[in-house]
Amino acid sequence: MTATSPEAPTRAAGAEPVWHDVCALADLEPLWGEAARVAGRQVALYRVDAATVLAADHRDPRTGACVMARGILGSRGRSVTVASPLHKEVYDLATGLCLTGDGPALPVHPVEVREGRVLVGLSG
Repeated sequence: MTATSPEAPTRAAGAEPVWHDVCALADLEPLWGEAARVAGRQVALYRVDAATVLAADHRDPRTGACVMARGILGSRGRSVTVASPLHKEVYDLATGLCLTGDGPALPVHPVEVREGRVLVGLSG
């Protein structure tokens, strides 16, 4: 992920994510969010099509409540988005940027699907 603005989530230069096997791809319903505990962190997983999964923190960046897996998936242009179920802020799931004002960014995480398994990369 490349930061494009000061609000975009960033990773330390050269820091590689630590990959965690979370679940089978078949465990995730398309167009629905699921929460998972990954290395002690609550993560929201979103299966957006047959083979694509996106991940973000489960904590709402504005309130700290663990609700983002219950957010509403949508799109803006080519971006997949999630709207917080609490205050309806909309976040780009590729960058984490808040698209509806000056709200704080939603931390997003890289995801890979390998041999039918969903792996989430968290910074070490």
